Amino acid sequence: MQASEFTNNAIPVMELPGLSAVTSEAISPAYRRLNLWLTSSIFGLIAAILALVLIQPWLDLQAPAPFILSLCIAGVLFIGSWIFIYHYLADPLIRYSVREQDIVLFKGLLFKDVICQPILRIQHIDIQRGPFERMAGLATVKVYSAGGSLHTLAIPGLPAESAERIRQFVLNHADLTQDEA
Repeated sequence: MQASEFTNNAIPVMELPGLSAVTSEAISPAYRRLNLWLTSSIFGLIAAILALVLIQPWLDLQAPAPFILSLCIAGVLFIGSWIFIYHYLADPLIRYSVREQDIVLFKGLLFKDVICQPILRIQHIDIQRGPFERMAGLATVKVYSAGGSLHTLAIPGLPAESAERIRQFVLNHADLTQDEA
């Protein structure tokens, strides 16, 4: 039997599968609602506190203070509005796909990101649930790649049950690959 020769033939780019062929799932709509509610609440509360300081009757504010407070209120409302609009438009665009060999995350409004993490290279997978995520029944799956200290990808806004299923799938897949090696 003859030893196989090393080959490194070129593959035409047009023959490669496109990302449009990847079927993906949307995250939970509750994630968008949660972000919109948190943005409105936080920035609305800050603006209300500043407005109360501006109109309070106990202290006489000197000449530049009312103007500066008015500018601060306008700035807080402006920034809060832009963050609200961003979440309103960007959150529905977050999609993910769990395939046999990898996890793919699509996200981004202005700058589109496509992150593909091979399951064989996953070092650690973590489920995080903050207090507001727990109230909404959501979770974030964070995937850590071998050789890095930061997460490779984070899939936010997953129903808690789906996040656990993804985690268990990756853990089971890792066990199978170690047994085969």
